[in-house]
Amino acid sequence: MFRQTLIKLTLLNSLVFIILIGILGGTIYVYTENRLYRDVNRSLIEAVESLEQKANQVDQGPIEPQGPKLIRRDPRIMTLIWDGKKQLLSEESREFALFQDHQKQIRPKELGSLEDVKVGQFSYRYIAFQVDTNIGKMTIQFVRNVNSEKELLERLLLIILIGCGIGIICAVASGYFLAGRALVPIQKAWNKQQQFVSDASHELRTPLAVIQAKTELLFRSPKATIQDKILDVSTISNESRRLSKLVANLLTLARSDSNQLEMNKQVFRLDGLLKEMVHDYEDIALYQEKELQLEAEEAVTFIADKERIQQLIVILLDNALKYTQEGGRILLSCQQTHSSIILSVKDNGIGIPEQDIPKIFDRFFQSDKARTAGEGTGLGLSIAKWIIDKHHGKIKVESSLGKGTTIEAVFPRAQKS
Repeated sequence: MFRQTLIKLTLLNSLVFIILIGILGGTIYVYTENRLYRDVNRSLIEAVESLEQKANQVDQGPIEPQGPKLIRRDPRIMTLIWDGKKQLLSEESREFALFQDHQKQIRPKELGSLEDVKVGQFSYRYIAFQVDTNIGKMTIQFVRNVNSEKELLERLLLIILIGCGIGIICAVASGYFLAGRALVPIQKAWNKQQQFVSDASHELRTPLAVIQAKTELLFRSPKATIQDKILDVSTISNESRRLSKLVANLLTLARSDSNQLEMNKQVFRLDGLLKEMVHDYEDIALYQEKELQLEAEEAVTFIADKERIQQLIVILLDNALKYTQEGGRILLSCQQTHSSIILSVKDNGIGIPEQDIPKIFDRFFQSDKARTAGEGTGLGLSIAKWIIDKHHGKIKVESSLGKGTTIEAVFPRAQKS
């Protein structure tokens, strides 16, 4: 699948580069052609204007044929005069002899416009017009040799074609490189999704297998009472709750990936929410012989999704309680600065290996020591990071093996409601 996409992206990128190269080459050629012929055109037109001015000076009357020595500004312009029978009047010059031998080619086809013609091995540009003389109408033709301009343009065209050929090769190579770079994050996302599906399947399969096995055991003893099978029923209940929690977390992450979940932000007291959470968790901590403390000396007003912030606190407290041994201490605190609100959960539990800290927010990731301390799915911190990101916050983790972990969420005070 990725190979076909790579080929398509390569072709698309190459086509864009080739079009740009073609436009650039065409622009250079047209610009150079216009610049080269601009002086030629101007000198031809000035020759015509010069002749018209001379004619106007003779009392607006008919002029005498002046032969090939008519006034002209550019010495490279030749003047040819054609009589009423379209015959070229003779002149003694080597180039004139060429015109005499090729009268059909050099004879003007249009009057009053710039035209190009090729005579023998030479290229010319001319302009012709008719004048009235005392012996009838004659056609005066100003001719300018443009061989050097033609050769320069042909050389430029060859260079552009060679450059375009090299450019096409470079475009294909660049297109392949850019397509490969563009596919890197897509491939990583695909691999991550595949891993996510694989891990989710594994996590779902485990509780389902336990529930199925325990249920089959119950079916084998139809006459047994609930009291007789209380352990099996308890296991089924625990695994069902675990499965329900796992499905809810998966659904939350799936919706977060597709941006289906929006934050319902409102103003509330963060310190008040923490007091409620500590009150709810005190009995659990006491039962586990752990100490839970709150540090919130001032009122902290927060604009956020209260339900999601509560979910964040639950995840962080659950992790702290799960990985803190008996007699341990968990400190929950919040404070505010001029621009930030800081929420912190600190424990003196088993800690996290330094190499695992960057991975703890990956889905289904669990440190080896964490696995031995308690059961979990490895989704909680992924959801916690998503909640923090949706509130434009940053998360910091400090941990040492055997000394404990501190997770700190820093939110900007200016939140859009």
